[in-house]
Amino acid sequence: MRDDLSTGAENTWCPGCGNFGILNAVKRAVSSLEERGIARDRLFMTACIGCHAKIFDYLSLSGIYTLHGRSMSVAQGVKLANPDLKVLAFTGDGAGYGEGIAHLLFAAKRNADITVIVHDNGVYALTTGQRSPTSAAGFEGPSTPHGNEEDPFNPLVLMLEAGATFVAREFSARIDELSGIIAAAVEHEGFSLVEVLQPSITFNDTYEEYAAAVDTVDAPAATLADALRLARETERLPSGVLYRVERPSHGARLYGDWNPVASHPNRDDRLERVRTLMNQ
Repeated sequence: MRDDLSTGAENTWCPGCGNFGILNAVKRAVSSLEERGIARDRLFMTACIGCHAKIFDYLSLSGIYTLHGRSMSVAQGVKLANPDLKVLAFTGDGAGYGEGIAHLLFAAKRNADITVIVHDNGVYALTTGQRSPTSAAGFEGPSTPHGNEEDPFNPLVLMLEAGATFVAREFSARIDELSGIIAAAVEHEGFSLVEVLQPSITFNDTYEEYAAAVDTVDAPAATLADALRLARETERLPSGVLYRVERPSHGARLYGDWNPVASHPNRDDRLERVRTLMNQ
């Protein structure tokens, strides 16, 4: 379906993949943000390597591809270079919780004002189904033909403990709910994690499992301890905004009111400063 956010690039995701739900949710979120006064030209996206990263080809937004697992670090650099931008970092469970885990943890720790959207399908799907940091124990794939002998990360607990100020989870099949969460995450001043339960129809089909277990919370948890209890539930999968707290972002603490774009000296001023330094 064509719209003004589509690029016309051939879509090579597997038919039925949960990534389609995420793509449509992001498009709706962009439209919603525009209605709330956040223009499209203020949005910037990063993506790394994996099936998730193809969203970069299908969304008509400014952005940049990064190395595997580095979309969060590049997103932080972009935000510091131009604080007026709203930066979305797309990543997968392999790239974000594997190769890029250090970047993710420190982005949450310092409350970097970026929105990280994790396409979590519990598998390295682009490379045909190897286990990832969120693969269930017993998962059988090319790298674990006799079943995964490891337990998975709990990414929500990890992010909450690291200091994330906005933590949410949603199912890719629930596009309306997901689009609302993404818009709220972008508006939040500080580090936002949106964990998207995204079935890989080819290598880890979890549609029925998620449809039965996802349960929307009435409101974000009042305390960090309550949020951690929600994140640790296993009988159901609490979804929605699980935790949100206001705390100064990394950029605000680093810059204060200074803006490196708006406060940038003009050419004549720069040349004069160079001449002054050279004459010292």
